[in-house]
Amino acid sequence: MSDRVPPAAPRGADAPAAHRFGRFVLTALEGKSRRTMVWRAQDPQRGEPMLLVLPRERPADAAAVQAWLAGVRRAGRITHPHLAGLLEAGSVERWPYALYACGAGATLARLLADRTPSVIEAVRIIAAAAEGLASAHDAGLAHHDLQPQLVLLGDDHVPRLFGLQAGAAPGDDTGAAAAAPALTHVDALQLQAQRTAARHDVLALGLLLQQLLAGKPWDDEGDVTALADRLPPIGRELVRLPWNPARPVPEALRAIANRATDRQPRQRYGSARALQRALEGWLQAEGGAGGGPIALVLDRLHAAGTLPAAPGAAQRVARLALMHRQRTVELAELVLQDVGLSLELLRWVNSAQLRDLHAAGHGPILTVRRAIAMIGLDGVRRVALGLRDWPGPLDSGSAQVLARRIEQAQRAAGWARALRPPGYDDEVVGLIALLQNLGRLVCAYHLPDEMRQIERLMQSLPDARGEAQPGMDEVSAACAVLGCDLETLGAAVAREWGLDDAALPLLRRLPVDTPPRSAGCDDAVLRAVASCANECGDAMLLDGPARQAALRRVAQRYARVLRLTLRDLEQALGLTPAATRNPGPGAAGDPGEPEEPGRGAQMREG
Repeated sequence: MSDRVPPAAPRGADAPAAHRFGRFVLTALEGKSRRTMVWRAQDPQRGEPMLLVLPRERPADAAAVQAWLAGVRRAGRITHPHLAGLLEAGSVERWPYALYACGAGATLARLLADRTPSVIEAVRIIAAAAEGLASAHDAGLAHHDLQPQLVLLGDDHVPRLFGLQAGAAPGDDTGAAAAAPALTHVDALQLQAQRTAARHDVLALGLLLQQLLAGKPWDDEGDVTALADRLPPIGRELVRLPWNPARPVPEALRAIANRATDRQPRQRYGSARALQRALEGWLQAEGGAGGGPIALVLDRLHAAGTLPAAPGAAQRVARLALMHRQRTVELAELVLQDVGLSLELLRWVNSAQLRDLHAAGHGPILTVRRAIAMIGLDGVRRVALGLRDWPGPLDSGSAQVLARRIEQAQRAAGWARALRPPGYDDEVVGLIALLQNLGRLVCAYHLPDEMRQIERLMQSLPDARGEAQPGMDEVSAACAVLGCDLETLGAAVAREWGLDDAALPLLRRLPVDTPPRSAGCDDAVLRAVASCANECGDAMLLDGPARQAALRRVAQRYARVLRLTLRDLEQALGLTPAATRNPGPGAAGDPGEPEEPGRGAQMREG
């Protein structure tokens, strides 16, 4: 009897064509890999279609059979909506098997044989599989052989993984930690094997995502796990989503897929849950159903606010209580020193109720002065007292990242005020420059782990030969982690505040790969000034000649739109002594005359 094929028993000339395996009638081979094979079968006892998972080779002895069954049974105790339930585990003539219900569903392998799923459908399948896989990893187990034939698409359209632990190599003790009593010492090598298996699962899931997006397997064998074994750190092959797949793949999704199989293992997703969140974030950004980082941030906004109060906020609140007779502009300057309080005031006054009461037809409120005038000193005090103390729930390392991001945003706001053309309200210009960093700030506060991942992906790292490889740009890194760029996250937060669609473009920097167009209205001028200031902020993070070259590029980009020279830029940044600037757009004629009714009155001085 072969050790590569399970026993089949057509007996005699009149025997049916179907093969038998114990009491099961094997009706179709769903798929096979180097580690496992999956059969569709009929079970006379249950009277419905089943899926049988077997090892590709028969275990060497009875002890190996029992070890295989023990691993599968341990995995079968995990319950999750995206894990198929184990019905039975047994053996036939030293062939162990795991039995799962199939019903009217089909495996992903069968779906791929019939058609190519849409991009949205593919992402939903992998996101669900990642969620189920994360549950298994949390329990100390791994799948070991993620293949299309081991993903069940049920008749309820819910994807479910099955065959957990079935692909474990002989002697693998990945699941021993899950089976060990609470007081039993688990060897460090065992835990390391568990982590290695989990990372291998995530890599295989990334390859499966790329296969679905590309519309075909990477090679004739079609064995995802075998291909994962040929990638670093085990092998040397490199796999990336092709530039010309069968159908277009959005760039944000391409960044996710390519990060999942990055040539440097430390740049890949560290867990199945990280991959799940990135995919769900992309789905939400695309308007599809799903949770993801955007939904998580919006949920946390209600519980924790936009940002915590700056250090020393209690003293500032005490000063506010004594400022009954101070002018609104002086109070606004004090509030603007606290980014958390400034943003919370904007959120408060742009809520639908207050805008309906106080600013019907006037667009968003983009100055702290107007916010104070709307809610009064008592309202400002209530908002200030409602902020969490610094640094909120963040640990010291995450608090340092947030403080650095806030400082960068404040510097950009100050530079925007210095760069504004004559006639434009300096507070509006500064707040728009600040709001162009809203996504970065809320990510650093509400998603600190994700922010660290983004910053790590942007760093230059040495390759296997020790040569420095450039990191990702911020957009690609954010998409790889969150499923969307940081400005999309900021726009979602602003929309949650109540800012209308007409105001949201102001919160996005001008694309750096597209020359700015001539500013034909107040909104365009404000966006250009804020973008210029934030690009200056990026340039100032560089050293020496690189900084000067970057500033020169910024000056060249905005020379026509803002009538800006390199000297003007350096003066605004405090790099050279100040001098009178050339008039910018909007300086001709009456500087107090807005180009747009309603919103323009806020943007110009007066």
